[in-house]
Amino acid sequence: MGDVAMLVPVLLALHKTYPHIRVTVLTKPHFKPIFSDLSFVNVYSADVKGKHKGFFGLRKLYKELVLLNIDAVADTHNVLRSKILSFFFKLKGIQTATLDKGRKEKKQLTTWKAKKLFQLKSSHERYALVFKELGFHLNLNEALALKSKPTNELLFFKNENVVIGIAPFASFEGKAYPLHLMEKTIALLQSKLECEILLFGGGQNEKEKLDILTASFYSGVHNITNRYNFKEELAIISNLSLMLSMDSGNGHLAANYGIPVLTIWGVTHPCLGFSPFRQPPKNSLKANREQFPFIPTSVYGNKMPENYRKAIATVTPDAIVKRILEILDNPKFLV
Repeated sequence: MGDVAMLVPVLLALHKTYPHIRVTVLTKPHFKPIFSDLSFVNVYSADVKGKHKGFFGLRKLYKELVLLNIDAVADTHNVLRSKILSFFFKLKGIQTATLDKGRKEKKQLTTWKAKKLFQLKSSHERYALVFKELGFHLNLNEALALKSKPTNELLFFKNENVVIGIAPFASFEGKAYPLHLMEKTIALLQSKLECEILLFGGGQNEKEKLDILTASFYSGVHNITNRYNFKEELAIISNLSLMLSMDSGNGHLAANYGIPVLTIWGVTHPCLGFSPFRQPPKNSLKANREQFPFIPTSVYGNKMPENYRKAIATVTPDAIVKRILEILDNPKFLV
């Protein structure tokens, strides 16, 4: 989801410079709401587990897409499915461009040895280069934030409350903040600041864990997991005062709405280019590399030495709350 969300600022920059261009985004049905605020974008759903599954399913998908009179194809995914589709369009003489994921330099940075880090291009910059190859030169500084969306959840947002979203989970253990430390973080935050805290998760397992966490607090902490559909959840995110996220999709969703995002990094690292859009380096709190010098151990956090699984715990609740208070004290967070 994070990779999909990171496309939004790039499309906004494209529309700003080339307002006449009609864009069709091909993605999974679940991700359609991410683009609902982009009036110039049409979303076409790929049923990759059904009628568009496999080679012949992709051939069928191509035949559907070609009816849209597409002039150029920007493959911002660079996986087998998108390569096959691009090949079909090339055969028809349609210009295509494919994302350079920077695999060589990412491999260099994720070797399991102590190394000196260097900053790679962000995913947003890599997406912009795909459009540049098609002849569309983009300035990402021209990408305006999406406007906040109306929400019926007035309980959270009454009287101009400070409302903080917290998404403690991630796709892999090495990127998820331990819940006992998140409990300490929330308790410390409540002792310093009058605020409402919304906990974000996905699926029954995460809901149950957050239910237990929520029960530890008398008031002001709400588990909203599975209470809303994705479109409604986006509306809530768009009205937050701040999002506290792991290296995961929720941070990117919030950044698209211009919400300050504080991210916590475990076995991954911002140097690989996956920071939320327009967030300053200080908004990335990283595991201690003196104790864990192999970080980053992989691009997505799925590979690590066994003793690195809890590296993220070196980011302390004190450090998290200190930075949250600094950001909220300076809403523009340009520091």
